[in-house]
Amino acid sequence: MPSFTLPRAARITRTQKIATALLAGVAATTGLAVTAAPGAQAASKPATSATDHVKVTAVAKQEAVAKQAAKAAKAAKADTPKTYANNLDGWIRESLDIMKAKGIPGSYEGLHRNIMRESGGDPNISNDWDINAVNGTPSKGLLQVIQPTFDAYHVSGTPDKLTDPVANITAAANYAADRYGSIDNVDSAY
Repeated sequence: MPSFTLPRAARITRTQKIATALLAGVAATTGLAVTAAPGAQAASKPATSATDHVKVTAVAKQEAVAKQAAKAAKAAKADTPKTYANNLDGWIRESLDIMKAKGIPGSYEGLHRNIMRESGGDPNISNDWDINAVNGTPSKGLLQVIQPTFDAYHVSGTPDKLTDPVANITAAANYAADRYGSIDNVDSAY
């Protein structure tokens, strides 16, 4: 197959024409004005004035500012601590985030199901009639945990208080993971 090489001046002009044609296509689809580089011919039409160049430059600056603002907003969001509602849904979600960070298995459904069975969602409930209560250590809180179990399975990063909703859920899930593999595997008193 024969080959030939364009003279250097022709190659530059051809490259400039292709680049200008591509820019003109982008300009047509985005509504931006494009000016041709010195010595190049525009694919669609030659630049009309210096204001076309100013428009392109202004748009480029606006895009750069927008990118910087988006980057700053993303960084600020990463620095902002996550907040949770002060209700059963919020307590479960906060516990799940702590559990995930600590490698404790469990799901929203498993926690919610067991909480509803054990306490009906009341973080201040105390069982005063079972064998634990008779022995002086009543089950308390959302997942009806006794103090010795709470002490043994308390998860750092949560309050050291048995009836704190997040601490109670997280300690109970930690206990259930050790004993049953996951709170999801618990379907009755544990």
